[in-house]
Amino acid sequence: MSEPLVVMDGVNKHFGDLHVLKDIDLTVGKGEVVILIGPSGSGKSTLCRTINRLENFESGSITIDGVELPEEGKELAALRADVGMVFQSFNLFAHKTILQNVTLGPIKVRKMGKADAEKKAMDLLERVGIAHQAQKYPAQLSGGQQQRVAIARSLAMDPKVMLFDEPTSALDPEMINEVLDVMVELAHSGMTMIVVTHEMGFARKVANRVVFLSDGEIVEQAPPDEFFTNPTTDRCKEFLSKILTH
Repeated sequence: MSEPLVVMDGVNKHFGDLHVLKDIDLTVGKGEVVILIGPSGSGKSTLCRTINRLENFESGSITIDGVELPEEGKELAALRADVGMVFQSFNLFAHKTILQNVTLGPIKVRKMGKADAEKKAMDLLERVGIAHQAQKYPAQLSGGQQQRVAIARSLAMDPKVMLFDEPTSALDPEMINEVLDVMVELAHSGMTMIVVTHEMGFARKVANRVVFLSDGEIVEQAPPDEFFTNPTTDRCKEFLSKILTH
């Protein structure tokens, strides 16, 4: 295992009486791609969202690159800037151009000069295949293109780790691959990634490790070849039998 980058230690989270994360221990190494899968309501998205405290948690600790996640304030904002997040919905600013969407964080948070931020943004838009759309507004782009902008926007902050929460689930089928292709390239470039997804082909292709959650617990984790061909728990076997037969 490479040097640990994200360490969750005994993390618990409740929504009212519902115990959604139960003593989660998970360590993600630098450059590792970890895929979270599991049935609906198993806690995958919540786990992803606690890593930058979009969801608070009651007990346990989360450290990112050796720094424990603070509860609030400037330290939390600084740490959040190191954690890129791509959601189901693209969350782009509708009234700003694609280029402005991507330069906003570097200028505001990283205090980068406008010209440098724009050069960097164009490089990233080139990388995700939409540099020619830089002057358009989000509503003028397809869902797949908007999601690629969202990825470029996260990358513009030079994050240490990228979190993806079902990034393709709101997309039409023909757009899913254009987003997954960008994510594959990102994984191969050495980015540390934690991805909640239903795309098992993608998981097989890029994951260093697949982590299976059920009822708020990590039930099983293994490299993809092992995980998909030889699951050891009944819950995991049952889940895979439902999704891999179609």
